[in-house]
Amino acid sequence: MNDYYQHPSAIVDDGAQIGKGSRVWHFVHISAEAKIGERCSMGQNVFIGNKVIIGNDCKIQNNVSVYDNVTLEDGVFCGPSMVFTNVYNPRSFVDRKSEYMSTLVKTGASMGANCTIICGNTIGKFAFIGAATLVNKDVPDYALMVGVPAKQIGWMSEYGERLDLPLTGDGDTRCIHTGAKYTLINGTLTKKEA
Repeated sequence: MNDYYQHPSAIVDDGAQIGKGSRVWHFVHISAEAKIGERCSMGQNVFIGNKVIIGNDCKIQNNVSVYDNVTLEDGVFCGPSMVFTNVYNPRSFVDRKSEYMSTLVKTGASMGANCTIICGNTIGKFAFIGAATLVNKDVPDYALMVGVPAKQIGWMSEYGERLDLPLTGDGDTRCIHTGAKYTLINGTLTKKEA
């Protein structure tokens, strides 16, 4: 018996590892070599490839395909219909499986509906990618990114609120919800507990 919920319409290939308390909803397909942590949710019509690692407490909303060479650390949110790629220059008639590029999404990052993450990039911890944004370069920790291509317009707290800080330079602020202090030094944001 599984320690996770699987809807009858979902397909979980033999060998897939799925953690306790995870939920696999309608028409999901999880490939044989996938590794999925505890308490994750895979919404309707999600596909998880073989060479995929997903941490604990991740939410993958409807119509998301997590292709080979994508790693999601703990607490990642993938909004509805957002897109990962794994080949930079695909052609239907050219086999490029040996050229797959890796994508890393660090702890707590959120990616909004219909955004696209170009392969070979890293999304920093607790970064926030706005809906319909196209990410084609690495994203710093806590960065708020929007547009095509993505441009940083601010900073986000771990709670998910925009912080009152300049984009560059130095500054301090607190999260109004948690009291945690955030310090910006030379364009790098760090968090200190309240």
